[in-house]
Amino acid sequence: MMQSSLVSEWVTQFNDPFAVLGIAVTADDRRVQKRYRVAAKNLHPDRYIDADADIRELTEKLLTRLVNPAYEKLSKESERRESLAILRLKVRSLTHNAPLSPRSDLARQLIECPVSNVDVFYEQTITQLADTQFDPSTNFVEVTEQLMELNLVYLHLKMGNLSGGVQEKRDGLIPAVEARPKQFVSVATKPEVAAESYDQRHYRRAQEYAKKGAWSQAVQELRDAIRIKADKSDYHALLGVAYLYLDKPLPGMAKVHLKRALELNPQDKYGLKFGPKLGLAVSTAVPPATNGRSPQPSVQANGKSVTRSSSMKRSPLKAKSLLQQLRELLDELSQWLGSVFGKRTKSKPRSPSPRVLTKK
Repeated sequence: MMQSSLVSEWVTQFNDPFAVLGIAVTADDRRVQKRYRVAAKNLHPDRYIDADADIRELTEKLLTRLVNPAYEKLSKESERRESLAILRLKVRSLTHNAPLSPRSDLARQLIECPVSNVDVFYEQTITQLADTQFDPSTNFVEVTEQLMELNLVYLHLKMGNLSGGVQEKRDGLIPAVEARPKQFVSVATKPEVAAESYDQRHYRRAQEYAKKGAWSQAVQELRDAIRIKADKSDYHALLGVAYLYLDKPLPGMAKVHLKRALELNPQDKYGLKFGPKLGLAVSTAVPPATNGRSPQPSVQANGKSVTRSSSMKRSPLKAKSLLQQLRELLDELSQWLGSVFGKRTKSKPRSPSPRVLTKK
């Protein structure tokens, strides 16, 4: 129980999570995680199975009451900045009426250190002390107090010698030459590349399959692309071509998609090339490509602009051709399903069951 009360006093006394964990105030996320793994390994109960009960209790309390809460604070960027701000306020409070006078030899050496060597000396000293911080043979209190004092002196030098060139760096050591202002040279940056959408990714894969002659894989990729974005003429055109180059071509399916490609873009190259071969009428004019946005011409009715719907003008001949294409499409779809799942077997008509004549 004595160890528990002692650790409770340390929780109040050591309010610097950087010192408790044994890292510098310049540590980043990676260094915080690395240091915590080392501390947790050194204080793990399995290392002290054969030790005295007091030592086992002390190491367990250090890990759960001090080290783990310190890591939780420093592992989050917002809380790490908050902890650093609290330490800066403490430095201002300590140096408001009198200069900072450290007690430990290492802290005095740091405050007298040349400006160009402050960062290197501070980082090396923190690392050396942290190596023995959680050793049972070492006084945890003494080492942690020295770490706390080193942190305060380092922040005091950073905050109070702005004109001397001491610059704070949050992710590691600063060489002496970096204390001087840097001369930046403009470097030509590469233009940002727009992120590839899912439908574009399927289309790109389909193009690669088409170059290799793997048309069945290209069909699958293009169908996935059209399922995501159905108003791209390029997708429909390449899918129509892929249907023509299958081992068992499907000209009906090809005709449907090439026709859709021409509706979206009358100047689609695949539609103009393969459309006439499938009986599609192509336009020689060069209207603007809509690629998904069908034009809606307006007519004047009683002085008002009225948008003409595509269903307002549909001739019987056109409806008849659509029905014919649908029949052709269904026939070819049946052929394709038969080639995939095997030939259909016609079901034989069920013979009527013999009627049993009964004598009255």
